[in-house]
Amino acid sequence: QVQLVESGGGLVQPGGSLRLSCSASGSVFRINDMAWYRQAPGKQRDLVAGISRGDTTNYADSVKDRFTISRDNAKNTVYLQMNGLKSEDTAVYYCYAGYIGISNSAVRRLEVWGQGTLVTVSS
Repeated sequence: QVQLVESGGGLVQPGGSLRLSCSASGSVFRINDMAWYRQAPGKQRDLVAGISRGDTTNYADSVKDRFTISRDNAKNTVYLQMNGLKSEDTAVYYCYAGYIGISNSAVRRLEVWGQGTLVTVSS
């Protein structure tokens, strides 16, 4: 079993910054794509930013030029640096990883989600 553990959420004032971290642990051969999603109350879960194993990144239009996703493959960790936070960034942020692991005695492409970390932007 692979688990993702997120940290770094909290309360921040508009214009402030936060850095989210997400580390994978467990039996994994290789982590491929990693990403951050977010879900505001009453809304669907949306992609915020993604990063491939080769560091190709993509961002939602609403966070471009404010958020930066990065990863450390040696630590199986992905980060999300969030600057210029706005009230509309308030949401639960979820980490995602696509990886190669063992399931039912076979090597497979698998997916795992973190438990979520709350980011609240308010004065």
